[in-house]
Amino acid sequence: MIRVSSRTVGAACALAVLLAAGGCRRHRKSTSAENTTDYAANLRALVATKKLPSLRWPNFSDYQQAVTTFYDDRNYELAWTRNGKPTATALAFIDEFDDAAAKGLNPEDYDAALWPGRVVKLAGKSADAISHFDVAMTVNVMRYISDLRIGRVNPSHFNFDINVQSKKYNLAEFVSDHVVDATDVPKLIAGVEPDSEQYRQTETALGHYLALAKQQQQDGIHPLPTVEKALTPGQHYEAAERLLKRLQLEGDAPADDTTAASDAPALHVYTRELSDAVRHYQHRHGIEENGKLGPQTIKSLNVPLSKRVTQLQDALERWRWLPDQYLNAPLIVNLPEFVLRGYRPDHKLDFKMKVVVGKVLGEHQTPVFTHMMRYLVFRPYWNVPVDIAKKELAPHLAADPGYLESHNFEVTNGKGKVLTDYTAKQVARGAVLVREKPGPKNSLGLVKFMFPNQYDIYLHSTPAPYLFDRSRRDFSHGCIRVQKPADLAVWVLDGQLDKDKQPWDLDKVQDAMNDDEHNNRTVLLKTQIPIVIFYVTGEVEDDGEVHFFDDIYGYDADLQKVLAKGPPYPVKPEPVTPKTTNGDTV
Repeated sequence: MIRVSSRTVGAACALAVLLAAGGCRRHRKSTSAENTTDYAANLRALVATKKLPSLRWPNFSDYQQAVTTFYDDRNYELAWTRNGKPTATALAFIDEFDDAAAKGLNPEDYDAALWPGRVVKLAGKSADAISHFDVAMTVNVMRYISDLRIGRVNPSHFNFDINVQSKKYNLAEFVSDHVVDATDVPKLIAGVEPDSEQYRQTETALGHYLALAKQQQQDGIHPLPTVEKALTPGQHYEAAERLLKRLQLEGDAPADDTTAASDAPALHVYTRELSDAVRHYQHRHGIEENGKLGPQTIKSLNVPLSKRVTQLQDALERWRWLPDQYLNAPLIVNLPEFVLRGYRPDHKLDFKMKVVVGKVLGEHQTPVFTHMMRYLVFRPYWNVPVDIAKKELAPHLAADPGYLESHNFEVTNGKGKVLTDYTAKQVARGAVLVREKPGPKNSLGLVKFMFPNQYDIYLHSTPAPYLFDRSRRDFSHGCIRVQKPADLAVWVLDGQLDKDKQPWDLDKVQDAMNDDEHNNRTVLLKTQIPIVIFYVTGEVEDDGEVHFFDDIYGYDADLQKVLAKGPPYPVKPEPVTPKTTNGDTV
């Protein structure tokens, strides 16, 4: 008897598979129902190409490994047809692709217009049509599920510090075991998407605005004429009737309100009713709520609703980026809205307050990232970053040796020892460090909320509360100034005891903020709090009202440029100059 080694048998099997598909089957890993291997050679050849010319976006190299594993695990059986006909699951996904716009995606990214023709070709039962249909479906299903799960573009490409890796599926396994034989595809898709009421509300709002944009396009877009000076009620406005219709379109004016156009003399008058509707519109668009019809309000009203659709699509993309632990974060700062929201454990809104964020100009934009708040510091020092000391303090010091001391600053060495002998040149090159002493005039105010990160960005109070009265609030060097720091401190410290074993309340917080005998006092949080520094220009309130904001940092525009190029989308970060100097951003 001749014994043949298992390695020899394995090699023979591998050769047999290459020569004729299905001759020596490896162990099948997929749990889906078995299908035919009659087209294994065709499938193997298509998968190996990394490009499929029949796809809208032929290059699927970013999914090629997952596609290969998918077919390897099922011994190159067909997945999406049986007896030359699409499976019920395949047909359900074709419907999903066709309706992808409702999810904030582009239907043609998943070959929506091409599927009817592919289905027709299956009737001829040619090996080429069946194999191409199968691989095209596998690629598009993987793209669709991944796009809904973690978004299309990796946020790191935009230097957003959001890690999507923890949410990623093993696509080969997931599609093979849970998708191929799915009997309820809409339910499956719902389970893939973020489990967040904010996400679902945004998706609902998108559907509404898709309908409004279509209606506006059908009715024709007729821009409102601008004005040189803001109008108040009673003044003449030639396009008053058109303004009313525009305000009715989004619901800022009641649909049955004809008061602005009911009488001939009022056809061209900016009435009190129109002013009230404009005030509501301004409230939803981050514009000063004065009810006056000025150039800024008219410019916003003239934005096509198709643009508002894009803003909501961009918002859905960013909601998909958030890791599960931050998806329903207790604290979320929305940068273009200039607002901080706090949420209860049941994810219901608990409070909302104004914030000041990084300036648009001067490379002071507040970064987008997720982190954990770990502690508070009452009456903090402001450790001035070297670049700020060089640009803003050293010139004054060169002109006046007593400038720093007279403006509440002190200079230290690297170990924190206060120095009295220093020069402007030392300050400019970072040979010594500058810090602002604690107190009411300190640039950080009387409390800062710390979530240590590479940007030295955090929340803090401010000695300049008047900035919160402005509708646009990008004035900081990058940090986030909060409108009600004492209230936020009470909220953050809820459930904790102070050094005297007493609960933190507003009085105790204010005492800590005003206790000049205990500066730079750190209070550790018993439980760390997830916080998201976020960026969406389309925000849906709890009551379903939709608000829109200017793309102050151009992040929406950056995202649209990348998406317009189609897949495969970039995953690597854009080049950025890393922070090289110590100090606190303000």
